[in-house]
Amino acid sequence: MSTLEPLMERNFLEYASYVIVDRAIPDLRDGCKPVQRRILQTLYNMDDGKFHKVANVIGETMKLHPHGDASIGDALVVLANKDYFIEKQGNFGNIITGHPAAAARYIECRLTNLAKDTLFNKELTQFQDSYDGRKKEPVFLPVKLPVLLMLGIEGIAVGMSTKILPHNLIELLQAQINILNYEPIQIYPDFPTGGIVDVSEYEEGRGKVRIRARLESDGDKRIVITEIPFSTTTESLIASIESASQKKKIKIASINDFTSEKVEIEILLPRGVHTDEVIPQLYAYTSCEVSLTSNIVTIKDGHPINPSVNEVLRFLTDKLRDQICAELELELTKLQNKQHWLTLEQIFIEKRVYKRIEEATTESQVVSEVYEGMKPYSKYFVRALVDDDIEKLLEIRIRRISKYDIKKNRKQLQEVQAAIEEVNAKLGSLTQTTIGFLKDLINKYKDEYPRRTEIQSFDTIEKKDVARQNIRVGYDAETGFFGSEVKESEYIITMSEYDRVLFISKDGTYRIVGPEEKILIPGKVMYWEPFDTEHGKKFTVVYRDSSRIAWAKKVHIHKFIKDREYELIKDKAGKIDLLLPGDATNIIKLHFAPAKRQRVKEAEFDLSELEFIGPASKGRRVHPKPINRIQKLRADNEPEDESSEAAETENDTMSKGVSIPASKPTPPSTGGSGGSEDGGGQRSLF
Repeated sequence: MSTLEPLMERNFLEYASYVIVDRAIPDLRDGCKPVQRRILQTLYNMDDGKFHKVANVIGETMKLHPHGDASIGDALVVLANKDYFIEKQGNFGNIITGHPAAAARYIECRLTNLAKDTLFNKELTQFQDSYDGRKKEPVFLPVKLPVLLMLGIEGIAVGMSTKILPHNLIELLQAQINILNYEPIQIYPDFPTGGIVDVSEYEEGRGKVRIRARLESDGDKRIVITEIPFSTTTESLIASIESASQKKKIKIASINDFTSEKVEIEILLPRGVHTDEVIPQLYAYTSCEVSLTSNIVTIKDGHPINPSVNEVLRFLTDKLRDQICAELELELTKLQNKQHWLTLEQIFIEKRVYKRIEEATTESQVVSEVYEGMKPYSKYFVRALVDDDIEKLLEIRIRRISKYDIKKNRKQLQEVQAAIEEVNAKLGSLTQTTIGFLKDLINKYKDEYPRRTEIQSFDTIEKKDVARQNIRVGYDAETGFFGSEVKESEYIITMSEYDRVLFISKDGTYRIVGPEEKILIPGKVMYWEPFDTEHGKKFTVVYRDSSRIAWAKKVHIHKFIKDREYELIKDKAGKIDLLLPGDATNIIKLHFAPAKRQRVKEAEFDLSELEFIGPASKGRRVHPKPINRIQKLRADNEPEDESSEAAETENDTMSKGVSIPASKPTPPSTGGSGGSEDGGGQRSLF
């Protein structure tokens, strides 16, 4: 084990590093994964202006890519469907409908003008050996576009993943101009499928965006989807709508897909259902609204980093400036070399230096004569004369010398000198040169790449706010069952899947349940009704414990776990006498249990003196004497319910509970009252 462990550790680290750097995560400099870079380089090598069979492109790319034709073909199709660098001919699939591409032997592709203008420069490209050493491949492409942010890339490596959302090319170029002008930038994703995006939580690429389909209502009974959210297809979107309909979360009559080049999904509504009701439900329950999280992970200097969008764009802007500088310096070198040669040619012919070699008998004498003949004119040289220059001068043919055109040569020198001055001027104001390059790109491609996704702020639609009230549930007081399958109950309410119902039993237990099919509510229920989960429910509770001592408290029930049983009374033998809604201010009359030599037989207590406490708290003792009966009075201290004043004997027990009457009740109420223990004349909350 001691020998195997370091071997496995080393090999795993090498494998993980390879997957991260050489397969799944894009390079910051050119924004490409290795397979994408190899495909683009292969298309550049093959470019002759004509379309190439994708199968041929795959075969050529395999000379650089060691992972087989399937991965190359899939990556090429995905890259082509970005519509930036690869021009398509044939069926490359459809990102809107999700249909796959045709076989590689039937479709063709070539580089776009944008790719040729901005991705390649052979003289400034650093090459390395391919996997088998037979070919050369670029370490990275000398791109002049923020490719990493343009394309939108996903990749899963060992222990990390990347998800970079696509952005609009023209907006990125304009943001780069702002960076060069030291102005603030603000860029947001733009998706090829259009739609509407809320970027309030984007946080420069470290947050998320919410994308909605574009829904248009045609009258009150027809909804048409014309754009879909990125990451979905028309098929997956329709499937999500049908699933929501089957689960009765939304109500539709039919759905028809007329999508061709543009999205057109028609939703027809049944009688009694309107578009203003269904559209929020589509956003809440279907893929008409999706959330995408941005996680920018890219390779820089051989290591993965996690920058923001603005940091990426600033780096790429600095790189673009350096790239343009390198191209200008390369162009300047070429122009200086051309100027140097035209000057040497002019002197060699006009000053008849070539005549000096007629008397030379050896090669060394010939070279020496040329050096001597050119030496008086060295002040006109662009740079010092070298052997290669002499060799090139000696290769000039007699025909060229005899037909030498002095005017043409001087005109060429003037043109080269003007070009050199122009390049030097561009190098002298490199920032403005870079801005000019970006503006030229914007003017050239702005009509081809408009923004497709509309930026708009919209509120989150809570599912419970738009849920359909379509679940009929009932409570059977005789059996104690509650739910949608309780058919014989006279206590019926209609609720949504997000609604809750509060049950309070005579023994002080309570629970909050959802619209279950069928569950048992234990104990004698004295109160049940829909529960406001946001604001809760307030009660004033008067109860007696097992010693018949009366207690009172005001509680606010709002925090809960669904289906869990809670206690308003800690004493298992205690019973609730009064359950009043809200902050009750009644006065209650306490009738003492009979006792020898007892002169005072009753007392009163003002419930307005109570303060709200936790539901599990014991409350305030109303009176130290055992209580035989509790009576609620009206504000004028008269009994509120005369029928509840029946005397209770000393031998009465606490086992008798308040049962819901068998006769048809009134609808569930927000308030109620209790009375004697045996339920005689007790007024139910129903």
